[in-house]
Amino acid sequence: MDIGAYKSGHLEKGLNYHYFVPELVNRQWEWKDPLLSTLLEKASISLGELNSFARLAPDIDLFIQLHVTKEAVISSSIEGTQTNIDEALLPEEAINPERRNDWLEVRNYSYAMQTAIKKLEQIPLSSRLLRQTHKTLLSGVRGKHKMPGEFRKSQNRIGGASLNDAVFIPPAHTHVNELMGDLENFLHNETIHVPALVRIGIAHYQFETIHPFLDGNGRVGRLLITLYLVSQKILHQPLLYLSVFFEKNKSLYYDNLTRVREKNDMIHWLKYFLTGVDETARQSTNTLTKILKLKENIDNKLRNAAGRRANTALTLLTHLFKQPFINVKQVEKICGLSTKAANDMVSLFIEQDILKEISGKTRYRLFLFEPYVNLFK
Repeated sequence: MDIGAYKSGHLEKGLNYHYFVPELVNRQWEWKDPLLSTLLEKASISLGELNSFARLAPDIDLFIQLHVTKEAVISSSIEGTQTNIDEALLPEEAINPERRNDWLEVRNYSYAMQTAIKKLEQIPLSSRLLRQTHKTLLSGVRGKHKMPGEFRKSQNRIGGASLNDAVFIPPAHTHVNELMGDLENFLHNETIHVPALVRIGIAHYQFETIHPFLDGNGRVGRLLITLYLVSQKILHQPLLYLSVFFEKNKSLYYDNLTRVREKNDMIHWLKYFLTGVDETARQSTNTLTKILKLKENIDNKLRNAAGRRANTALTLLTHLFKQPFINVKQVEKICGLSTKAANDMVSLFIEQDILKEISGKTRYRLFLFEPYVNLFK
């Protein structure tokens, strides 16, 4: 199919409203627009550079957690949560009770992503995996009564106070299984020749249009992008997340999705999507470069300042790149130190501007690896 001739779908009558049924997407896609080809090339190069950088960079696994946490914070904020990245990294007992629900939603998102990435080693990216991820996402939080882990059995909507004034009404639930089956087949169809970034761009639009769950569709739809790139070995680590790009101008994101449905303009959506991949990949590479430079500088600083304690100090630093909040008791355990020696080690890290005390307490103090966390803000 020529993308320029694409027809997005049609309306069907519900009880007192009309819902939108998208066209199936599992087909060969072609285009004549030269700008789309140029943007595809740019996005592919930037993504390849990010992937190569991640494969060659030492200790890359240390930095994955904060990338996932940042994505969880941003993607959840699109849905209205108020947790920032500092709070997201804190233990639950350190979160104010009135902000705990938002914190739990962000934590669930992080865990859902990590779990889904691991499951890709056993099962393919599929409706089954997306339902399992959705169940994790809504476990114990707002939306827990909205069929976690199951496709919807009733009509949903986007915006408005009711179906009568909704901004968009997705297809009736009776269409969901067929549409999701078609989407899954499209992602894995090896008999068609569609570039991976174009394929996942179309798939993200289609998923958002199907809106197969009663809640959590936006977050699962954004996770789908990263999961697909990892499943296809285009990314060897989950380091690309488009939520920051989408969140930067949310109305533009929603307007571009709507434009496909109302004006059949898939080309415009794909140009926007590929621009996001290019921009986000370059930003991620830049962040990784800064992280590695920070690690090198602090390594050198500690080797000079810690003396005979240098190896212990570097052990603590390695842990901080995985978990940038810490207390003295944890330092004792991680480094095998007495309470006094752990306090001395923390004092050294404070003197070297590596740790900052952020609890304001004299006992049970909590310290932040601030230079590292600031790279993700």
